[in-house]
Amino acid sequence: MDRNPHHKTANALYPPIDPFDQRMVEVGEGHRLYVEQCGNPDGLPVVVLHGGPGGGCSPMMRRFFDPDVWRVILFDQRGCGRSRPHASVRDNTTAHLVRDIEALRTLFGIDAWAVFGGSWGATLALIYALNHPDRAAHLILRGVFLMEQRELRWFYGGGAGTFWPDQWRRFVNMIPEDEHGDLIAAYHRRLFDTPPHEQVRFARAWAAWENALASIGSQGQTGEPNGEYARAFARLENHYFTHAGFLEHDGWIRANMKRLSGVPGVIVQGRYDMICPPQSAHLLADAWPAARLHMVPFAGHALSEPGISEQLVRSTDTIARTHRGLRF
Repeated sequence: MDRNPHHKTANALYPPIDPFDQRMVEVGEGHRLYVEQCGNPDGLPVVVLHGGPGGGCSPMMRRFFDPDVWRVILFDQRGCGRSRPHASVRDNTTAHLVRDIEALRTLFGIDAWAVFGGSWGATLALIYALNHPDRAAHLILRGVFLMEQRELRWFYGGGAGTFWPDQWRRFVNMIPEDEHGDLIAAYHRRLFDTPPHEQVRFARAWAAWENALASIGSQGQTGEPNGEYARAFARLENHYFTHAGFLEHDGWIRANMKRLSGVPGVIVQGRYDMICPPQSAHLLADAWPAARLHMVPFAGHALSEPGISEQLVRSTDTIARTHRGLRF
């Protein structure tokens, strides 16, 4: 759950850096992924997983890594960003995304890499690592989302709305009252069973609700999200939430954390995260002794929160110092 809002970045970030490689990669079922690499071609490899689902990667995501040390690989997941087909949920499941990550690792000749992700990107990082623990050398996670029903109830069942009643009212009032008992299902009908112009209208409302709560400094004035971006973001996010992340059962990630007993990790969590409250970060840390939890005071959910940015850069620098040979 992450829309990558573009707020002012913290001074802790590394300067902007351009990719040395950009390409479209065929991954099957008619899907083509936008992929880019930046930093040191011979450096420590890290794959960056964006949020949403459906958020897409952004240039800011390159700036959490020392470009002299890290080989940074970013891509837009199926159906979003510059990947094609746009806004498509066909053959678009968590298993497909995990397979795509492995396909990229093989394509670039990488034995093992660090995995960096926030919000849904943290969810996907965990699922990938649980399926391929020998390929995940280190996890760097932000704004933990475990894809559990209690988290969806918080955000789409009124919990977060008790803190943001005005924004919640706008989100809910798009839907007839007799459908308020399941807003994910109500929005699903409108995002998939209506003409494209109607899909955009409801997609903007879906995206605006999430974006309003992303930053601790937000006053709820999010502006009008780009229509095509919002449509892909909302359709993909709703699709994944409707299917509970395509996991075998609720709580699947925590139930399988023993698989990561030997994989080190860093968890960076905003104390006042309204989208992914800190409970999930604590539950994850309890189930994962090899991870270290950093609770950032006076920070919300957004990747660009100054305290979040500073801690993420500090974490990637620390990992780099422990692997001076530029190999995991």
